[in-house]
Amino acid sequence: MRANIIDRLTRYVTIDTQSDPNSESTPSTEKQWNLLNLLNDELTDLGLKTDIDEQGYLFATLESNAGKDLPTVGFLAHVDTSPDFNATDVNPQIINNYDGQPIKLGQTNRILSQDIFPTMKHVEGHTLMVTDGTSLLGADDKAGVVEIMEAIKYLTEHPEVKHGPIRIAFTPDEEIGRGPHAFDVERFNADFAYTMDGSELGELQYESFNAAEAIVTCHGVNVHPGSAKNTLINAILLGQQFNSLLPQNEVPERTEGYEGFYHLMKIEGDVEKTTLQYIIRDHDKTNFDLRKKRLVEIKNDINTHYSDTPIEIEINDQYYNMGEKIASTPHVIDIPKRVFEKLDIPTNTDPIRGGTDGSQLSYMGLPTPNIFTGCANFHGPFEYASIDVMEKAIEVIIGITQEVVNTYKK
Repeated sequence: MRANIIDRLTRYVTIDTQSDPNSESTPSTEKQWNLLNLLNDELTDLGLKTDIDEQGYLFATLESNAGKDLPTVGFLAHVDTSPDFNATDVNPQIINNYDGQPIKLGQTNRILSQDIFPTMKHVEGHTLMVTDGTSLLGADDKAGVVEIMEAIKYLTEHPEVKHGPIRIAFTPDEEIGRGPHAFDVERFNADFAYTMDGSELGELQYESFNAAEAIVTCHGVNVHPGSAKNTLINAILLGQQFNSLLPQNEVPERTEGYEGFYHLMKIEGDVEKTTLQYIIRDHDKTNFDLRKKRLVEIKNDINTHYSDTPIEIEINDQYYNMGEKIASTPHVIDIPKRVFEKLDIPTNTDPIRGGTDGSQLSYMGLPTPNIFTGCANFHGPFEYASIDVMEKAIEVIIGITQEVVNTYKK
């Protein structure tokens, strides 16, 4: 199976599927169709019924072979890769039997090292796929796509392994927060599902951040600096002032676990106009609302010092903590926990410090926790995938389908 994983992951990551937050179409980029159409063909070749709509949602069904009335379980992964770093000309490299020493990434000066990424200690002895240092890898989430495809291939080739009805979804635009926006839960028709979109071995995540985006726009008055006294208003400095009034320790690089944060993603502009783009994250809904309120209070406070209102703010919620919905369906957590135990995989249910398509899908009526894929350091040149852990993830998918049969047999 390992050779098949490497071959399939290599084929998928070398297809550029980067999404575009500035596009209003779905998918946000035409190139996502290249992988979606390939997957549609490959699923059809495996004998599955497929259904792909004009917005890039590819659904497929593996019919039950268990001969009994069983719930339908779904497995999902997204095909797009992050717009945060170069995703063209991906040139994956294989490291066999990783010995823990620093890995030089291609001909670049970038080094993949345990000194910077200590979690790499967990994959010593593994076969790794890494980048050549010039692009991201795209294992987020093509590793999840691979794992679902390999699990389905195994089940079609081993009819003696009994399972209920299985639904598969490959979706666009998760990386720009739109993955489920046009997802038809009713058409998908699963009782519960799992996103294969996690990281380290053992992750089983059913709590996520509440998330919002904030755009702060600072309007200045630009005049000649020689006659600027009491007239010039520097929008750049307004932006700096705004950011300085946020709690300086409540940022991603200084928080962990359930701690929330403000993250300044982008700042651009000039004296006349400057914009700041933030994401706001918190697991607790009350604290989440207070964070948004704090941004508005800062805006209002600064504006009181001017005759007009030089600062505007737009806040849009993105997704909510899926734990609030999954709590009422504990069986969707208990089933993979039992599979992890049978496979001797320690279970890690720490909350996601981020979100998955499952965050939104759970609020749309489809309980959807998140499961590990074996990848790490997403969205940049230091991304890697453990082929060993990917193999375990495939076993988990197969195990879940069997555990559903065991759980619901009459």
